[in-house]
Amino acid sequence: MRAIHEHADFYVFDKPAGASFHSEDGTGFFAQLQQQYPGETLYPVHRLDKMTSGLLLVARSKPAAQVLGELFSQGAIRKTYLALSDRKPSKKQGTVSGDMQRTRDGSWKLLRSQDNPAITRFTLQSLAPNLRLFVLQPQTGRTHQLRVMMKALGSPILGDARYGGTAADRGYLHAARLAFDWYGQQVAVQSLPVSGELFTRFAAAIIGAMDAAGDRHA
Repeated sequence: MRAIHEHADFYVFDKPAGASFHSEDGTGFFAQLQQQYPGETLYPVHRLDKMTSGLLLVARSKPAAQVLGELFSQGAIRKTYLALSDRKPSKKQGTVSGDMQRTRDGSWKLLRSQDNPAITRFTLQSLAPNLRLFVLQPQTGRTHQLRVMMKALGSPILGDARYGGTAADRGYLHAARLAFDWYGQQVAVQSLPVSGELFTRFAAAIIGAMDAAGDRHA
């Protein structure tokens, strides 16, 4: 696995869909990274679900990991995700906000309460009949946040069986962009999805949506 962005303090890698971040037998994505860089000790600062592809930030030292972790907790690392759904949402754009609660089966659900809410901004565009592209910009970083938010909108992600998505060749959620300030240096890394028949078919529209999302972040 090649780093798509390399800095003295961190790497950014592109995780494939279907790869577990951790695994008990040492075959997870992060374990493979550590094997690939035997001369370094790498530090994970966030993670992606197994079904989710895209950008992962990995620190190259403990101090860098602490600072990056603080940036994530403060919401100072701006994240953009792409998702596809075949169902019409309850609204076309805006913000979804609510507390999250774990259910009996280990999933999560979005509540109406706002005590410590998960917050996501989103826009969408139609790609084809019964197919919509969502550009998601989470303002918080909760477990399964985007998957739960999409279900709450009435538009579960294609391929996300846990949250009611229609079966597909992959889970159509991709971490496409990370942007943050690193000691005065502006870092912005972008990655388009490389797997998934629908992501490939509508690549031109996805590129346009990413360009627009970059403008909103600026």
